[in-house]
Amino acid sequence: MPGMRLDKFLRDQGVASRSDIREYVKKGLVQVNNSVVRDPGFHIDPEKDSVVFDGRTIKYNKYVYFMLNKPKGVITATFDTRGITVLDLFPENIRRRNVFPVGRLDKDTEGLLFITDDGIFAHNLLAPKKRVEKLYEAKLDKLPSEDAVRIFSEGVVLDDGYRTMPAALELISSQNEIIARVKIYEGKYHQVKRMFRAVGANVISLKRLSMGGISLDESLRPGEYRELTKEEITILESNF
Repeated sequence: MPGMRLDKFLRDQGVASRSDIREYVKKGLVQVNNSVVRDPGFHIDPEKDSVVFDGRTIKYNKYVYFMLNKPKGVITATFDTRGITVLDLFPENIRRRNVFPVGRLDKDTEGLLFITDDGIFAHNLLAPKKRVEKLYEAKLDKLPSEDAVRIFSEGVVLDDGYRTMPAALELISSQNEIIARVKIYEGKYHQVKRMFRAVGANVISLKRLSMGGISLDESLRPGEYRELTKEEITILESNF
């Protein structure tokens, strides 16, 4: 691949800000192929050259992909002055890569959310024409209308007149609560909540269980994250 400036490489890998990196390089804290380099503009091949910063080998990742178990009460945004965002759950070295959430979950919705710095990947996962499946589990205040399953399968007409893509609805009720699972293929504003309101029920709580064939890792507690595996990325990209 074409050469890359050393300071840009280190910045893209989340080591520090570009201005700080330039100072670190000038102080001799960076080695390329076992030789100290003091020129921040020195060009390297990030896929072949060995880069060590302050004794730590810096591996090249063109993009990063994370699975987050989004907690309730956290805002799906890159920045917000009113409260905690999903990016506040990540350390500074990851945030420096200019990562962002793939789509959004409402503040009071929890569950699976992907975080990446790959814009094309995110666009493809969210594009309605790709019909990427999203599975949600909702707790309802009451049973919806008797024909709710059929209405969902035909597409629900929302309060603004928009008809959703066909969706799959499964109702699971017990003595204490009513649980529903719904598969949708788009992501309109408050879509799942509005779909249930259209059939006479209100959502008490909502959780995304899967997206694009990848399920939320049950070992992740709310607020925890991990990198996606190569196999998981391949499965997600197979939707495109």
